Amino acid sequence: MNAIYHSADTRRAVSQSQQFLPLEQETRPRVSTEQCAHYLLLRPQTLREQHMRGSYDPRLNPIKIGNRIAWSTSGIRSVLEVQ
Repeated sequence: MNAIYHSADTRRAVSQSQQFLPLEQETRPRVSTEQCAHYLLLRPQTLREQHMRGSYDPRLNPIKIGNRIAWSTSGIRSVLEVQ
């Protein structure tokens, strides 16, 4: 088996957190799991597991789109009590 080596730039890009708009400026009705996790200060895998178990806050109202989960922006605002 051959090991795959990535450049330092590639490793750095993957390890850096993504930049998301502040929740107050987000205009889309639904956001990705990664973005929802960012706002709720959770790991994306935690949200995926909660979705699988049905143990998420019902205000988040997630829907499946293909093999991805989209989370309600207004639900996130409601959970965080942000306008």
